[in-house]
Amino acid sequence: MIRVAVTGALGRMGSLVIEEIKKSEDMELVAGFDIQGAGKMLLGDVRVSEATDLNEVLTLTKPNVLIDFTSVSASVETVCTAAELGINLVVGTTGFTGEQLGQMKSAIDGHAAAVISPNFSVGVNVFWRLLAVAAAALKDYDIEVIEAHHNQKKDAPSGTALAAVDVLKNAAGIAEIVHGRKGLALRGKEIGVHAVRAGDIVGDHTVLFAGPGERLEIKHQAHSRTAFASGAIRAARWIAKAKPGVYSMSDVLG
Repeated sequence: MIRVAVTGALGRMGSLVIEEIKKSEDMELVAGFDIQGAGKMLLGDVRVSEATDLNEVLTLTKPNVLIDFTSVSASVETVCTAAELGINLVVGTTGFTGEQLGQMKSAIDGHAAAVISPNFSVGVNVFWRLLAVAAAALKDYDIEVIEAHHNQKKDAPSGTALAAVDVLKNAAGIAEIVHGRKGLALRGKEIGVHAVRAGDIVGDHTVLFAGPGERLEIKHQAHSRTAFASGAIRAARWIAKAKPGVYSMSDVLG
């Protein structure tokens, strides 16, 4: 049985992750944390704890894996604390700076195993692979990345879009990135990136390749956050048995 702790347990993603744990015969929820609702019960017998009690509760409950979907500042502290205790991690929080990622990786190194991904959807990870193939074949085409999310999402562009840009840059050999456009200027050899924040859009990502007389669009649309939660559970099963180190969802999918 894989013992799991969840941070952001009462949030949108945390709640879905806990529902997936409930349906999993090989997993058991042993701890939940949230900045609000401390004392509430999860799955009947797991009490929501304050984030300030993280070290104490993790030491007491001894989870094999901690799943984190919270905010950047909270996530960095959570990852470092759990890694020091030897607890493996699944991190779906997005918006980290390079310095913050470095801090987490230093804490994880030699102590724990972690899957850190901007998107745990299986479909999105296939989407990234398709982009690499298309960009390598269409290096002379104009490339635009358009992403859309709900109006409460704080980071822009999304972590998924930024990962797509990295794939495109490497495959097409394009270094210049332009975020939106304004004024009078010709398009250069660049990748355009555009972010939309509106309504309750779960997550849409489109990459447009436009060339002479034709265009190709590769798109992923998330209809429900369940796609992310089920992917996180898949990652938790995989990371529970992994050797120490930092991994991506691509490693999980093989």
